[in-house]
Amino acid sequence: MLHPALVAWCPWRTATVPVPLTPMPILRGKAVVVVGSRICCMANPRRVQMVAKQIRRELSDMLLTDKVLQYAILPEASLGADRYLSSLTTITDVQVSGDLQVVKVYVSVFGDERGKEIAFSGLKSKAKYVRSELGKRMKLRLTPEIRFIEDDSFERGSRVIAILDKIKNEKSPGSPERDQFGSSENDDDNDSDGEDPEDGIIYVQ
Repeated sequence: MLHPALVAWCPWRTATVPVPLTPMPILRGKAVVVVGSRICCMANPRRVQMVAKQIRRELSDMLLTDKVLQYAILPEASLGADRYLSSLTTITDVQVSGDLQVVKVYVSVFGDERGKEIAFSGLKSKAKYVRSELGKRMKLRLTPEIRFIEDDSFERGSRVIAILDKIKNEKSPGSPERDQFGSSENDDDNDSDGEDPEDGIIYVQ
């Protein structure tokens, strides 16, 4: 028999109950996992992916339309400044835990150092607000906890590309140094072509 507390709690949260001696069943399409003395209900992996995609869509829409979130990311926007002035915030990835309890939102902020710091700190301060808004937009028994994580992989990638482009331009055939050396070589060739081929030859009779 399954513990009564598991039946009451397992569909949407973690229950701390004594571990049963009988094999763990599947309850309402969710796998039951035992971690020490804790029993966790894991959602179907397909459902986890669907929830992650929906959360990403909703958060992306909030970044474009929600004034509270926009002003938190860029305080100057409340004064009429362009919200793309000092930073641009994008969501690069969303990962949902197997029990649908925690959502890790990876955020990339493009801009200067001060703009990035203000944008990310403002976004983290509105985590509870974002969670409540997601609860209104999505039909979930329990709205998961939102954790914002800074992702600078895109910025590092753009820096690497910029460095590679710079090296490529320096080594390109059309560089000034190459043209200078090439022109001098061509001048020497032209001078040699204009000389008389018989100069320097002594004929003995």
